[in-house]
Amino acid sequence: MLKPGDRVAIVSPSRGLPEIFPGPYEQGLRRLREDFELEPVEYPTTRKLQSTPEERADDLHAAWSDPSIRAVFASIGGDDQLTVLKYLDPAVFQADPKPFFGYSDNTNLLNFLHTAGVPAFHGGSVMVQFGRGGAMHPDTERSLRAAMFTGGEFALTPAEGWTDVDHDWAVPENLETEPPLFPGTGWTWSGTQTVSGKLWGGCIEILDWQLSANRWMLPTESYGGVFFGETSEELPSSETVYRILRNLGERGLLERFDAVLWGRPKSSSLFHEMTPEQSFEYVTGQYLAVDRALTEYNPTAVVVKGLDIGHTDPQLVLPYGGQVRIDPAAERITVVY
Repeated sequence: MLKPGDRVAIVSPSRGLPEIFPGPYEQGLRRLREDFELEPVEYPTTRKLQSTPEERADDLHAAWSDPSIRAVFASIGGDDQLTVLKYLDPAVFQADPKPFFGYSDNTNLLNFLHTAGVPAFHGGSVMVQFGRGGAMHPDTERSLRAAMFTGGEFALTPAEGWTDVDHDWAVPENLETEPPLFPGTGWTWSGTQTVSGKLWGGCIEILDWQLSANRWMLPTESYGGVFFGETSEELPSSETVYRILRNLGERGLLERFDAVLWGRPKSSSLFHEMTPEQSFEYVTGQYLAVDRALTEYNPTAVVVKGLDIGHTDPQLVLPYGGQVRIDPAAERITVVY
């Protein structure tokens, strides 16, 4: 657990977007300093857009090798962190297993750290969650504070207000105003068996890339845990989601899990805006794709859909490889940070 005054590393293992979008990045750093009382430490590629995979790997090694650094936060995601993995030495991370926070393309690093036995958390990027316009979403902040400072059991709860609409970072006014929220939609439950186990998963597009590049890291023996999945702002079609899950099923991977947690799909981006009707159709189609794949490859799994665990706002942090308990009778999900 962190404590006030701790030094924390800020890295860009995927892409140095702080170079071209300093506004949300600086806002995230300010909140880490003032609201969370931590001391952010930047590394050479954190604000470097055109860094090489080797340079980014060097930054990660440096952050984990510095004993004064007590946690590591990703500035944001990207699309080529996969190329960094081959330059990472697991022994460096195991020597001082400090926690890492990130999601999206950082699913690569989360999976790598999990394999090395190093604690990590799915969620909490500097530019998005900490740098949110106006203020952090209270659900996000509550989850992050528990994961960072408190530890122990934490009950996930459905958001009363949420959004998946992006605010353009190039417009300074957007940093000063909180985004309008939609009413909460709750969760959708399937199955009656109470399930406890370890969490594993992430952004499914990244998991698919890992499998394609033979960077797959899930143990080959029976897992018996809980799979969690979510999709990115690239808005993959329902057929793409089904095919990714089908491929996991054909590899004998989906059947290993006793339960599946599925994140609320992001259905809008700056490059692909949708009407409310189109958004509803997109989300419904993705949920049906998940149901179709699980019916074919793991029909007995407990399934909960619509969690705020991915690219939408708020975002609840999940302990990667950590324990979760799913109680369908009480409609309660509890993680252990």
